[in-house]
Amino acid sequence: MERRDFLFGGAAAFVALGSGAGAYARARQGFFQRIGRPIGLQLYTLSGSGGLKDIDGVFAQIAEAGYRELELPGLLGRKPAELRASADKAGLRFTSIHLLPPGMVPPTSFSISSEPQLVADMLGTLGAVAAVIPIMPLPPGSRPEKGEGFTAMLSRIMTQAGPDPWERMADDFNRIGSGLRPFGITLGYHNHNVEFTPVGKTTGWEILVEKTDPRFVSFEVDLGWVTAAGLDPADFLRKHKGRVRWVHVKDVMASTKPNFAFKMDPANVGAGSIRWAEVLRAAEAAGVAHYYVEQEPPFPGERMDSVRAAFSFLSQLKA
Repeated sequence: MERRDFLFGGAAAFVALGSGAGAYARARQGFFQRIGRPIGLQLYTLSGSGGLKDIDGVFAQIAEAGYRELELPGLLGRKPAELRASADKAGLRFTSIHLLPPGMVPPTSFSISSEPQLVADMLGTLGAVAAVIPIMPLPPGSRPEKGEGFTAMLSRIMTQAGPDPWERMADDFNRIGSGLRPFGITLGYHNHNVEFTPVGKTTGWEILVEKTDPRFVSFEVDLGWVTAAGLDPADFLRKHKGRVRWVHVKDVMASTKPNFAFKMDPANVGAGSIRWAEVLRAAEAAGVAHYYVEQEPPFPGERMDSVRAAFSFLSQLKA
């Protein structure tokens, strides 16, 4: 063998060996380490029973657990600058906030339909670049029946309403999203399971996906509520590739019966029925940019313990 052939052959073998070693190293990494994205937390998870009164203390515990990214369920009764200062102090950053639609807040209160400049200014102070509508707006004139709670009322109304409210929602979301886009704000919509109620031969969800403009409206898919509706979350993500920007990493027990009425048996992330390795691979392939842990009550113990358990599970998960 000529010296040149020997050297080229050796170099090729070294490259192949290095490539194999790199693939082996990647296979040993956890999912989030491999994709280079942080594990986030939706603060709704800690908002019950006064759990967010001491913001500085709570944020310090969240950071100690390993989280670096937060989604707000609203302004928590505080000023944006106050929230930003507490997050900065803990080494956390806000990337998204939930803002209620009109009709769900008093007319004079801040909502997703406030002037785009006001929304952009508020998000700019927080350091966030996304505003997500967390629930469908109530149709005008909605009233609870005797003894009916809010979620039961909403489920009943949207089940009986037909396609019109969903089509109006899509139009409104397009208008709001197009108004926010020049300010660099991405608009999203977060599902529960009522969106999957049959509406003739379609569903409210399918109407929203079909009628919203991808330039202006993205989706935050709550994987727990998708599962509670009786759907496979991995298949769901694969079907909606390119439209899902955020996911709520939420687990449910196998005892959860498929329904469209805001019902689930919640579990700590990793302790429920969702096959997370498969689902997270599907989320990556679908183009998801942000992953927020979220959990519904009741909790098996202290809420912060569930938050810690979720991070521990996800940070070690290989997918």
